Amino acid sequence: MALVFCGLLLSAWPNAATPAWAEEKLTVYSGRAERLIKPVLDSFTTKTGIQIDLLSSGTTELVNRLKIEGDRSPADLFITNDAGSLEIARTAGLLRPLNMREIDRSIPSQFRAVDNSWIGLSGRFWIIVYNTTLVKPDQVKSLLDLANAEWKDKIAIPNSGSEYLQAGVSVIRASVGDERTKSFLQGLRDNAGSQVYQKSSQIVEAVAKGQVAIGIVNHYYVYRHLAAQPTAPLAVLMPDQHEGGMGAIMNVAGVGILKHTPRLDNAKLLVEFLVAQAGQKMFADLDKEYPLHPEVKADPVLIDRKSFRAALVPLTKLAELREPTQLLIEQVGLR
Repeated sequence: MALVFCGLLLSAWPNAATPAWAEEKLTVYSGRAERLIKPVLDSFTTKTGIQIDLLSSGTTELVNRLKIEGDRSPADLFITNDAGSLEIARTAGLLRPLNMREIDRSIPSQFRAVDNSWIGLSGRFWIIVYNTTLVKPDQVKSLLDLANAEWKDKIAIPNSGSEYLQAGVSVIRASVGDERTKSFLQGLRDNAGSQVYQKSSQIVEAVAKGQVAIGIVNHYYVYRHLAAQPTAPLAVLMPDQHEGGMGAIMNVAGVGILKHTPRLDNAKLLVEFLVAQAGQKMFADLDKEYPLHPEVKADPVLIDRKSFRAALVPLTKLAELREPTQLLIEQVGLR
C-alpha cells in the first residue's frame, strides 16, 4: 500500500499566547485510513497548536517499518485498527509503558495492554450485513452458519490478507477449536467463490446491490453506507448471541507511544485527548465506532452495546493467535 504523508497545519492557540511546546510537532504512524483519524488529529491540533505529521499505511507494513527503523524512527506514536498488531509492537519492545491517570479513568482494563503500552480507542464488531429483500434475520444465528450449503454463491467475504479476517478467525479458533474453524473456512471459501474483496466497503456495496445476500464486515462500514444512502436495503445482524454461542467478535483501534520518542510530554497530551470524552465522542460521531469510555454514548443508530455480548477471548491473545491463524487460512486456500 502506498504511503501517504500528510502534514497538518499548525493552528493558532485560541484566546492565549502560543505556548512554547506548540512550536513542536508529533509524527504519527497510522494503520487507520487517513479519513478516519485525520479529523480527530486536526481537532487536537486546533486545541493545542501541536502540529502533526501523519504517515498512513498498512498496519503490518508499519510494524515492520518500526522494527527496521528502531530508535532512529521519526515516529512518536503508533495508531492502528487492530489490537493484535499493537500487541506485536509491544512484545517487540517498540512501545513505552504508561502510567497515566487519564487512561485508567477513561478506558477499561480489558481494552489496554497489561502495562498500558497500548490503549484501545474505539471498538468494532465483526458482523453480518444482509440484504433485507433477500434474507430474513432469523435465517442466520452464527457466523459459522455461513459455511452451510444454503449460502452457496450468496456471500461476500474479505480476502485472506485482511487483518479483520485474521483477527476474526483467531477469535473463532480460540472459541471453537482448529478443526471446527477449518471446516468453517472451507465452507466459507466454497460459498463465496469469486466474491472475495480487498475492501469492506466493496462487500457492503455488493450486498446493497443484491449481487450477494450476505457479507461479513466490521459494523461501521454498514452504518457509514446507510448514512450516505439511507434507503439502501441493508441491515446488521449481531451474530452468535444464542445460548452456547461464542458472542460477537470484537477488536479495537488503539494507540501506543514509541519507546524512543524525545517528545514524550506532547505524545502524552495526544493520548489524553484521544481517551478523554471529547476524543471518544469524535470516534463515535464521525466513525460510527463504539466508544470505550464508559461515559460516552455510541451513535444511537448502532445496536445498543448493552443488548449483546462479546466473545470472551482477550484482545491481548490476538497477537499470539495470528501466525497459526494465517497458516490455517493458507492451508484452506482462501484467496
